[in-house]
Amino acid sequence: MSEITLLDGGIGQELIRRSGQPAAPLWSTQVMIDHPGLVAQVHKDYGAAGATIATTNTYAIHRDRLRGGSSNHYASDGIELPNREAEFESLLDAALNEAASGRGSQRIAGSIGPLGASYRADLHPEFGAALPVYTEIAGILAPRCDLLIFETIASLDAAKACLAAGRTTDRPVWLAFTVDDEDGSLLRSGEPLAEAAVIAREADAALANCSAPEVMPAALDALARCGSPIGAYANAFTMITKAFLEGGTTASDLSSREDMVPEIYANHAMSWLDHGASILGGCCETGPAHIAEIARRLHAEGHDIV
Repeated sequence: MSEITLLDGGIGQELIRRSGQPAAPLWSTQVMIDHPGLVAQVHKDYGAAGATIATTNTYAIHRDRLRGGSSNHYASDGIELPNREAEFESLLDAALNEAASGRGSQRIAGSIGPLGASYRADLHPEFGAALPVYTEIAGILAPRCDLLIFETIASLDAAKACLAAGRTTDRPVWLAFTVDDEDGSLLRSGEPLAEAAVIAREADAALANCSAPEVMPAALDALARCGSPIGAYANAFTMITKAFLEGGTTASDLSSREDMVPEIYANHAMSWLDHGASILGGCCETGPAHIAEIARRLHAEGHDIV
């Protein structure tokens, strides 16, 4: 059959679940601060489930999140957040240490999340402002990672900045796009994913992520024209609605789907192979059990997990 790369599942929401503490503005970064070693255990559990990629817990480590203050859009109800920007590099280092400690034979993917807020193209800075920010993070992560994965890209302008930043390093660059939960052929910005696929021709892989499982076939069909390996890793949130995109900025404003158990999620994931996917995994609200079920199905169908 074919060779399939198996990503891990959600990191941030899995950490929130295991820690038992409510989601905070710093999200998974706060859990890493409060519970040293928990991230490494999550990496170990995903490796045991069959994942061949360990994604670093660096998605939410951005200077804009760490600056704090009441004007920070991650703060709710005008709460004054502490300024932790001085810890920026040490937090990235801590996440890299957790990945190195927790991985087995997995390759390490340095995760770089979106600037502004997840899903919110309207909050993303323009190219000239975004490029140096992404470049700084890519430069810190690359020496200790096997590849860089820019996640939850919501617009064409963001994709261009991510690709340019990634190409300042010597590591493979994967671009992962978040698409409309009702129409997988569109980015969250409303722009055609087919145009993002043109940008992704210069990347080493193109994926759709953190969107509803049901729209991934359309997303993969749009990405297929990029000519690079393609894949998908969906979330198990209830629909990310247009109303949320007008005001929501954090995962704490979303709820999980009770129906998206490992067996159902794996049904979706296996169907993505028919749309050209050679990279599978899970995003928010998926865990090791979801990845283990995909691994079981892949082995049963004669695929090699690489």
